[in-house]
Amino acid sequence: MSTRILLLGKNGQVGWELQRSLAPLGEVVACDLDSPGDLRADFTQPESLRALVWRVQPAVIVNAAAHTAVDKAEAEPELANRINAAGPAVLADEAEACHALLVHFSTDYVFDGSGVEAREEDDSTGPLNVYGRSKLEGERAIRMSGCQHLILRTSWVYAARGGNFARTMLKLAAEREQLTVVNDQFGAPTGAELLADVAAHAVQRLRAEPALAGTYHCVAAGEASWFDYARHVIEWARAAGVPLKLPPEGLRPVPSSEFPTPAVRPLNSRLSTRKLRDTFGLVLPVWTAGVERMLTEIHGR
Repeated sequence: MSTRILLLGKNGQVGWELQRSLAPLGEVVACDLDSPGDLRADFTQPESLRALVWRVQPAVIVNAAAHTAVDKAEAEPELANRINAAGPAVLADEAEACHALLVHFSTDYVFDGSGVEAREEDDSTGPLNVYGRSKLEGERAIRMSGCQHLILRTSWVYAARGGNFARTMLKLAAEREQLTVVNDQFGAPTGAELLADVAAHAVQRLRAEPALAGTYHCVAAGEASWFDYARHVIEWARAAGVPLKLPPEGLRPVPSSEFPTPAVRPLNSRLSTRKLRDTFGLVLPVWTAGVERMLTEIHGR
């Protein structure tokens, strides 16, 4: 039986970590838009992905590729749909045809962000923007294909590699004496490495128990507003001796209305992980632990 794993979106935050977490499970063929020749994965041309799947003949397809520029998606809905909906639909068709497991990452943006309760997997959806609608269409296509699949919905993803909210806050705190951050959007900052590790663990279980396939929510434990997140990052930096211009009283909470954006953001990005934890026997760490680990990696402290 083949143990080959086709990983798409290898250079994104989650894709980079998946190269590590999937390695013990089999031969990982990691592809991206910049991959050479017939290993090139071009989601702007979804039909081209069929030949890639058939060339690799994987037992598992892991899709970490996505159009994640939420505001930009409002101005380019066709591109967002090709990457987030049509691409996954092609992968699902090919996974069904070659009897492969498809692992796909989705988002809390498939919900409408109302209320204060953490959303369950089978709660009603209602995306507020192009990005959320395109991701929801990708989910639906995967389910309709009949392929064995694992859809992991997550939120507020960060990694030590590349840009992220924490880096931005520290940069601004080093330059400014006042800083405003929204305090009416709530979620759980979730590390790319946590997502990658959970995905690898789930793949291993699904090989033995295919009936566990389906949709799961995967976020770190606890919750925070963006203001809470920024405050934690800045307080950690101050305690670690990172030079900051921002005084302790300089960080100010504001409503989302003070930062209008092309895409409407959900106020409630809370996701319940009970199904994931109960099914796979996992303990998800509190969000502060992952953020502090990431900050330590960035600053070498």
